[in-house]
Amino acid sequence: MAAPVHSLHILGSREFGGADQFYVRLLSALHATGSPVTAINRPGSPVADALAKGPVHQLHLPLANRWDAWSWWQIRKQIRKTAPCVVQSYMGRATRLTSVPKGTNAALIARLGGFYKIDGYYRHADAWVGNTKAICDYLIKSGMPSDRVHHIGNFVPEPVPVGVEKLEALRSSYKIPKDAWVIFSLGRFVRKKGFSELLEAISLLPNEVAGRPVVLLLAGDGPMNEELNAQIRDLKIEPRVRLIGWQNPPDAFYQMADAFVCPSNHEPLGNVILEAWNHFVPVISTRNEGATELIEEGRTGLLCNCRDPKGMASVILQMLESSLIDRNKMASQGNTCLNQNYGRQAIVEQYNSLYSHTLAKKFPTV
Repeated sequence: MAAPVHSLHILGSREFGGADQFYVRLLSALHATGSPVTAINRPGSPVADALAKGPVHQLHLPLANRWDAWSWWQIRKQIRKTAPCVVQSYMGRATRLTSVPKGTNAALIARLGGFYKIDGYYRHADAWVGNTKAICDYLIKSGMPSDRVHHIGNFVPEPVPVGVEKLEALRSSYKIPKDAWVIFSLGRFVRKKGFSELLEAISLLPNEVAGRPVVLLLAGDGPMNEELNAQIRDLKIEPRVRLIGWQNPPDAFYQMADAFVCPSNHEPLGNVILEAWNHFVPVISTRNEGATELIEEGRTGLLCNCRDPKGMASVILQMLESSLIDRNKMASQGNTCLNQNYGRQAIVEQYNSLYSHTLAKKFPTV
């Protein structure tokens, strides 16, 4: 294992999506290994609130979307003051506002969780991390030196067991029949997540599958909230769908689920797929970028085309009509894939190795 490295981590988001949650998990995991870790993020942001519950030291800056000279200067000041070996930025805003002052022995590593605009944001970094192979290919095609582009995936939190009584109480509170199939999905209610297509797919399912009704639990919120509610009414599927808002943590709903659906039209990785595998839930997904890299079709999950509600309904039906043995086998194989490739220890070790490698490359005589 590589030696612990003092690192400073900068994120400018006010959301709490996959990249933001991974930021919290990675910093906490690095700290747990004995590595000195400092966080810079926006005051009052979800990541600031999440880290406030743990031991990671935080600093807060505006990190505004426009050119923010104050934050740029303060970041440089903190690099000089705290002398980290590695400064790691997350997404475009933080990377654009981060530059390592000359005379300091720090390397800037930019982490990308999507196919972001490169020019004006990323080229000044010393190394780049893509959390999928496709993102790494995109970086290299954009002109980044291949020997400085690194693929490191995400890891997801350990499941929090939920007692039978609480699960039964939740089923009762959401009026889920005891014999119902439970389909679970979650995410931000924006167009690219494909929830409109998922609702249409639910409307195409028969009233019962193998003599059991089907209920969709859809967790999340966002700009499409009213539109999705209207669609549910228009499709007349109110008895089949429960919009349950943001759920943090969502463990109880994974544990209630007979299957998980990721309907995204665009998904660079798909943390939700990893989370479902972590809870031994069989996965159905569209053939988005992340899912096709994660899932071995027919073995660790079932796939359908993006923007194809009819195809999605067919695959959901295929999953529910399969035997319990086959569903459990698929979920177990997904969990094995998760542990082999996206386990916490493996990912943390890869980051520590990357830090040592990048520092040795940038400062060969230090």
